[in-house]
Amino acid sequence: MMMTLSTRWAKEAMCDKPLPEYPRPQMVREAWLNLNGMFDYAVTGSDCEKCESFDGKIRVPFAIESCLSGVCKRLGSDELLWYKKTFTLPEEFGGKRVLLHFGAVDWECRVFVNGQPVGSHVGGYCPFSFDITDTLKEGENELVVRVFDPTDDGWQNRGKQASESHGFWYTATSGIWKTVWLEAVNENYIKGYKLTPDIDSEAINIKTDINGEGTLKLTVFDGKKAVYEGKITEDEAVKIENPKLWSPESPFLYDFVLELTDKDNRTDTVKGYFAMRKFSIGEYQGYNRIFLNNEPYFQKGLLDQGYWSDGGMTAPTDEAMIYDIRKMKDLGFNMLRKHIKVEPDRWYYHCDRLGMIVWQDMVSGGKALNTFHAGVLPNIYGFLSPVVNLTKKDNAYKTFNRDKIEWRVQFEEELDDMIGFLYNHPSIGCWVPFNEGWGQFDAKRIGDEIKQKDPTRIVDHASGWYDQKGCDLRSIHRYILPVTAPKYDGRPFVLSEYGGYSQILDGHVWNKSKSFGYQMYKSRESLTEAYRKLHEHQVIPMMKKGLSASVYTQVSDVEFEVNGMLTYDREIVKLDEETVKEMNRKLTF
Repeated sequence: MMMTLSTRWAKEAMCDKPLPEYPRPQMVREAWLNLNGMFDYAVTGSDCEKCESFDGKIRVPFAIESCLSGVCKRLGSDELLWYKKTFTLPEEFGGKRVLLHFGAVDWECRVFVNGQPVGSHVGGYCPFSFDITDTLKEGENELVVRVFDPTDDGWQNRGKQASESHGFWYTATSGIWKTVWLEAVNENYIKGYKLTPDIDSEAINIKTDINGEGTLKLTVFDGKKAVYEGKITEDEAVKIENPKLWSPESPFLYDFVLELTDKDNRTDTVKGYFAMRKFSIGEYQGYNRIFLNNEPYFQKGLLDQGYWSDGGMTAPTDEAMIYDIRKMKDLGFNMLRKHIKVEPDRWYYHCDRLGMIVWQDMVSGGKALNTFHAGVLPNIYGFLSPVVNLTKKDNAYKTFNRDKIEWRVQFEEELDDMIGFLYNHPSIGCWVPFNEGWGQFDAKRIGDEIKQKDPTRIVDHASGWYDQKGCDLRSIHRYILPVTAPKYDGRPFVLSEYGGYSQILDGHVWNKSKSFGYQMYKSRESLTEAYRKLHEHQVIPMMKKGLSASVYTQVSDVEFEVNGMLTYDREIVKLDEETVKEMNRKLTF
């Protein structure tokens, strides 16, 4: 069944230039060109080496399966998806090198400009780019992209995508699903930078990656006032006196301008921002807890899968993304767990500026676990967790369907890509490499390696079950069964999924006959009362037993799942808002 339920933003999205905003707010250049809009597309057999004719038009960056793409067609595992678009460079690109950027293409793609191959990429969630300068010509240029995506017929990291949606497996996303854009740069230019705040030393470390050579200059602003200005090295700690600290209650961002001037006096200028904040673990009321800015801070969050009834994994507009974040913050939540999906840069930017902590999941992959390993055994362990910590070792690669080494290598490469892509966003407070045992392997080692690469954030090495006693959290999921605290082992205890209370609202569901939830309620009143009792009788009392964070399921309904705070079309808040706010006020240290 294809998507038929529209959001209020659908009309705005169905235009010649959807999602026109600058796609990389942390590193802004003036010379750029958005290529979103109508492309030619074709679906061919997997043996097609060159596409000679096209089937019609597709609206990029919406996946072929979504209704906003204008196609609403599944891509088979034995098929290829082709895109073609012509473009002309603006005058300001003259004399510069040109970079072609893709926000994400799912899953394997090859890219051609004017018939010449410029590169390929594997992995469906993170951005990549190619220098296409040497393939360009005056006037009109042609871009062609070839995509292969086997979805659940393959082994790749694909999250909850399925060739046939059912239960909590959702409609696939194939091809381009984030913004495509061009950028003009000098011969010597700033490729990127890594920003690491240190509130204890009152400094921000900036490590700059340069293509070529030149002199760097940094100017940092508090509003319109420059609080630092001077030349810096490629790896420098810049003092920020009496820093204003970032938190959900006060999400202050410092703006900056970074300039690279080469020997010919040509200057590459980028604009960005950073925040001064610290995530750590400390003792409070006899238990280790999660701290923010050296103070105990209860993180009350929601599972956020980031699916849209009309756009699939692509939000119809920038404003739609903002709505979800702002509405959850209005309800009193201060954290979102981005579940098995990597969003576009702008989603994290809005979390940065609006003040929403993000727990970022890695995208799961491999074959699904069988019912015993995915359901029965974990619940037995969960039932016994207040008495003893039981676990199952995750180096039995075949049991977890990660037996081929190339699958494991690809997972770790994409994990590194994700962390590198998102590292500079101050809102990200926790990395989650594995969820509920699906595709899990060597979680303790991988968690420890993440912590070594990024000691500034918390790591939930195994969310849900199959805990390997790794850093930093004891993380449990609990649906239907009562919430109980596990045996304390020195790590902060977090309830990283729970609730899932559900209601079907006619006219606002994907498929009424197949809708499901963990516990179903017939009215707003009964749903709200169940939510209140769950928190007052189980979750809030658990804070005295070491509970440090909670993640309720979930922000919105998703396809057949009807357990959202919001309906799938984002039209209705299903629970009484004042009750939700009241419970969140009580979830505070």
